[in-house]
Amino acid sequence: MGDTALYAYGVIEREDVEFETDGVNGAERAYTVGYQTLSALVTDIDTVEPEQSDENTRAHDEVLQQLLQYDGGRTVVPMQYGMAFKNARTLKSVLREARPAFTRALREVENDVELGLKVLTEEGAEVDEEAIREEVTERFDERAISVTSDDLFSDRLIVNRSFLIDRDEREAFDRAVGEFEDDHEELLVQYTGPWAPYNFVDIEIGAQR
Repeated sequence: MGDTALYAYGVIEREDVEFETDGVNGAERAYTVGYQTLSALVTDIDTVEPEQSDENTRAHDEVLQQLLQYDGGRTVVPMQYGMAFKNARTLKSVLREARPAFTRALREVENDVELGLKVLTEEGAEVDEEAIREEVTERFDERAISVTSDDLFSDRLIVNRSFLIDRDEREAFDRAVGEFEDDHEELLVQYTGPWAPYNFVDIEIGAQR
């Protein structure tokens, strides 16, 4: 590799973390770069403009999941895909400028994870879609710290929501989803996570990379 840049996945409170991984552009080692109270998890990369392929976006998510569950779990503020920096100096400059926003976001999602729930109709099944949406609201929304209703990008997709959950409530939420699935054989339930809280933090990175 020639000039080595840094690809950033997310930010945690200041801590030295290092683990083997399968990252963006085939990176094999993730480690942290610190600035004052923050640490950004990075891997080495040979470009500041990585290709947005399915493989790379999946790798971005999987590295964040490793960090989210690292050594008992970490609170993570995720960075959007594609945040690569020329060197540690430029990355630290971003951390310095965005430090108030990252600090506030870390506080807001402390010990929380994101879970995804999609509910689809089975092929040819006739269901009362509004009743299903109301049932999902009653069963799950009160269990979550926050909820987003995401795009219904398919005619069969009735519910597409993201839930911000305290880690300690994860098993109870899992059971509730399992019970919902058992009660609705006519539906296809897709339950994913835990994810870093993409849908619950919004930090604009405006510095030069």
